[in-house]
Amino acid sequence: MARGDNLRAAKAAKNDEFYTRLEDIEKELKHYKKQFKGKVVFCNCDDPEWSNFWKFFSTKFEFLGLKKLISTHHVENGQSYKLELKKDINGDGIIDGEDLIKTPLEGNGDFRSKESIEILKEADIIVTNPPFSLFREYIDLLMKHEKQFLIIGSQNAITYKEFFPLLKTNKVWLGNTLAKVFIQPDGTEKKFGNICWFTNLTHKKRSEDIILFKFYEENKEEYPVYDNYDAIEVSKVKDIPVDYKGVMGVPITFLDKYNPNQFDIVGLTSGRYEFECQPSKRYINAKQNNVNGTIVNGSKANTGAML
Repeated sequence: MARGDNLRAAKAAKNDEFYTRLEDIEKELKHYKKQFKGKVVFCNCDDPEWSNFWKFFSTKFEFLGLKKLISTHHVENGQSYKLELKKDINGDGIIDGEDLIKTPLEGNGDFRSKESIEILKEADIIVTNPPFSLFREYIDLLMKHEKQFLIIGSQNAITYKEFFPLLKTNKVWLGNTLAKVFIQPDGTEKKFGNICWFTNLTHKKRSEDIILFKFYEENKEEYPVYDNYDAIEVSKVKDIPVDYKGVMGVPITFLDKYNPNQFDIVGLTSGRYEFECQPSKRYINAKQNNVNGTIVNGSKANTGAML
């Protein structure tokens, strides 16, 4: 089964039990160290018995300068609990697993429950791997309560009508790395091809310009114009021209390199409401296969295109 098929099969079966590897958490979290100092971190989809998120934050509690770490998780047809780490309770001079506070919840710990939402209100930053099948509801909850977050999700979410506007208006962006391998409850690993981090925490990569080197005026034949929209097609991010100031269509992979100071997002070309009509590639295929990419507009800093 292909990696993309793995995710589709999991979503269809609502199989959300995929645990994040510690090395993938460490690889991404190293880009945000200063932003966690003095903060309350809530992992609201994490069973501490399994979760590498809990393992990471509990072992790095003092290194990151956390104020408090909280975890809750969903128990199917049962009662869950809240786990907290916040101070040196036993007086041994360090904050570690000996200082845990375990509190039973009244309900099953679903992130949508009243209990979980009350804990969410206390938190500063949410970090977790939410259920793939409930991603829309999960991100809606975070935005409603105006929380900072760093979460794992499928890149397919980029095309969701509820989610893409958040990317377009710079309320959410992609993280630094990809997570391709996850652990199943039985301990076996499963590979996915399109899992990434989504966040609204700033990071260095987001302020780095894409280095552009091609010139439109010298290579016009490489940039065909859409039949029904005033934009040129740029099939690869590396081919975005330095000197073109109009609208251009680029692949979704552009978002992994997107710098809002260099580009502006105009819309998504998959029949979305951003456009009066769907930009089509009739010059490539007379049957007008759906375009699944992004539409970009001219440069802010004379260095490339705006997405």
